[in-house]
Amino acid sequence: MQATASNPVYRRRLLAHRAGIALSVLAMGIGLAMLAWILATLLINGFGALSWNLFTADTPAPGGEGGGLRNAIVGSLMMVGISTLVSTPVGILAGIYLAEYGENNRFAQVTRFVTDIMLSAPSIVIGLFVYAIYVAKVQHFSGYAGSIALSLIAIPVVVRTTDNMLRLVPNSLLEAAYALGAPHWKVATTVRLRAVKAGVVTGALLAVARVSGETAPLLFTALNNQFFSADMNAPMANLPVVIYQFAMSPYDDWRALAWGGALLVTFAVLLLNILSRTLFSQKAPR
Repeated sequence: MQATASNPVYRRRLLAHRAGIALSVLAMGIGLAMLAWILATLLINGFGALSWNLFTADTPAPGGEGGGLRNAIVGSLMMVGISTLVSTPVGILAGIYLAEYGENNRFAQVTRFVTDIMLSAPSIVIGLFVYAIYVAKVQHFSGYAGSIALSLIAIPVVVRTTDNMLRLVPNSLLEAAYALGAPHWKVATTVRLRAVKAGVVTGALLAVARVSGETAPLLFTALNNQFFSADMNAPMANLPVVIYQFAMSPYDDWRALAWGGALLVTFAVLLLNILSRTLFSQKAPR
């Protein structure tokens, strides 16, 4: 041990190791400190805006007092809900295809490549795309356009998660199902997919969390609506855009509502992440 400690190569490597650990801990501490600062600011300002009117009143007119975010909350729930209904089955079916038939398939390889590009594409690009192919054609903003944009953002997340989870299923389980005479489609749906259903549900929840706070695509698709409206074929209020507009306003009441809306979105995303990591977590086999 003493010979090892007196070795200059060992001492140099030990010093580099300790320096690397110290820098890693420092970087982690800085990141956690910034995150705690952001959350503390959000909690301090957001809790002050929480009230019954926040959930029962609509957004106020410029310069008006009081008001709430009822129309924005309902609009966000409707658009995120429709985008989830669209993106979840499409993403799961596409992920099954990639995992089952995409080993040596040229089309599947191109699909994976496009999915990876869409995962990293800025959301504002997707908003402009939906604006060009839909909003500009019908010549008005709408909740449907917002749902389409959010679906295009969520689908790649579900596809990639489903594909990756299905690839974790051991081949021995699949071979046993084939040995019993099960057809390919039944193995894919009732054996392979069932084995990783918790991971697939987690991917769907993460996709919902991903689109819940998107602002840029909704600026070009759903825009906003000061009044309560459940008409998906008309401009629709939503929390991200309301937060964006109210946060930059000169009115104190509007800025307070923006903090309250930001707190609601943060809690919603936090709840979805907790659900994905606990309630639907994939337990490791013993």
